[in-house]
Amino acid sequence: MSKENALFGDDLESDFEDVFADDPLLDGPAVAAPEMTSPMGGAEPEAEFSEPVFEAPELEDESQVMVDLDVPSREVEQDQPIFSMPDGDGGDAPLPAISIKLFYEREETRLLMEVCARDRRMGRATIDMVPGGIPAAIDFMRQNPTPNLLLIESGAKSAQMLNEIDMLAEHCDENVKVMVIGAINDIALYRQLVARGVSEYIVPPFQPVQVMRSISALFIDPDAPFVGKQISVVGAKGGVGASTIAHNLAWALAENVKVNTTLVDLDLSFGTTALDFNQEPSQSVADALLQPERADDAVIERLLAKATDRLSLFTAPASISQIMDIPDESYALVIEGVRRNVPYLVLDIPHVWSRWVQRTLVASDEVIIVCQPDLASLRNGKNFIDQLKNARPNDNPPRLIINMSGVPKRPEIPVKDFGAAIGVEPEVVLPFEPELFGNAANNGQMISETDPAAKSSQAIDHLASLLTGRSVAPAQKSIIKKLLGK
Repeated sequence: MSKENALFGDDLESDFEDVFADDPLLDGPAVAAPEMTSPMGGAEPEAEFSEPVFEAPELEDESQVMVDLDVPSREVEQDQPIFSMPDGDGGDAPLPAISIKLFYEREETRLLMEVCARDRRMGRATIDMVPGGIPAAIDFMRQNPTPNLLLIESGAKSAQMLNEIDMLAEHCDENVKVMVIGAINDIALYRQLVARGVSEYIVPPFQPVQVMRSISALFIDPDAPFVGKQISVVGAKGGVGASTIAHNLAWALAENVKVNTTLVDLDLSFGTTALDFNQEPSQSVADALLQPERADDAVIERLLAKATDRLSLFTAPASISQIMDIPDESYALVIEGVRRNVPYLVLDIPHVWSRWVQRTLVASDEVIIVCQPDLASLRNGKNFIDQLKNARPNDNPPRLIINMSGVPKRPEIPVKDFGAAIGVEPEVVLPFEPELFGNAANNGQMISETDPAAKSSQAIDHLASLLTGRSVAPAQKSIIKKLLGK
């Protein structure tokens, strides 16, 4: 392959202007590079060494890697156009079983990748780390097979970096993905790296989740490039209203925030989704779970029930006539199948603790713990939150909802004390409104259909807005309801 086109592969754009027209690395509109001599020729500014170039993530316990912020390192030049990695829409799918070889120059980079290696998204990938940067990569690749991803760090000047990249390319397979961690925000350098077949060029500061998303973007399946955001709702104990919250949240996402949503009821024995939405589907999520190998996109679409144009339902069976022993892998396969076809997926998780429940919660983009302001909810909720914080150190902590607050004559733990003890401030506190929830349930409606102005309805809308970053559409009464004065 000609080096003038792409040293590591010929699947990348060689037209620089087309590359930068939709370049996700640029923060805001395209910015012209500052004046400098040609990267292949004269001198240009050297990166300085003064402080760490990425922000160390907050770590939950002593078993996690600690980053010493006093270690000297290169300072990114601030007069250059800043590259930034996008957070992206949708959810985070786990990486495939790829091999990653990191050749680092700074200890901070190694520590960051150790944090990434323990993340849920990297569970199937393997990471080996070797000091020495690009020269070490060249020596290694002379005698070893090419991994799926070469992640190399270089603080060299542009001309030296490009020369070393050319030397490295002579020993690599053409299909290898190469990501370079640099120190200079230089558009001209980025263009020349892309022209040589480098898949990605990133510059600190960045968080572990941004690095993982950049890696994931290189291995997206072109036939299934999208996964929706997975939101799991689970109760800290039985009877706290977790299913009711899950159902109303799914409705709020679909009808009030206006995003396509699928609600999956995973309580196979006693799920109430069909009742709450006044549906009588002939098939349920159990049909997919019992034969997950057949649950492709077409089958899943056929099994779903349509509650509205934007909201689809995967209901639980209507009876307990069959005792089902579902393998853990079946849940993961079906959930992954649904995620491929909808922007937002709400999972109604039963109040059990099993391996599939634990794996589902850990793999979720957002976890919502529903509690009542009592001691049992406090103990169980804290167990949930502590487990998930440790298992998902680079994700948002679980979101806490306190439901049925203010029950007359019932002793309750004050909300402020409850949040302080459990370690998470509640996102919303739903008041005790039995008439609202009772009427909605008996009529097969959601609470925002029954009374959109009620405090609980507005609280669920607020939660939906937090999860999507979108505003809630104002509720409008129909002409008939206006004439009736409702």
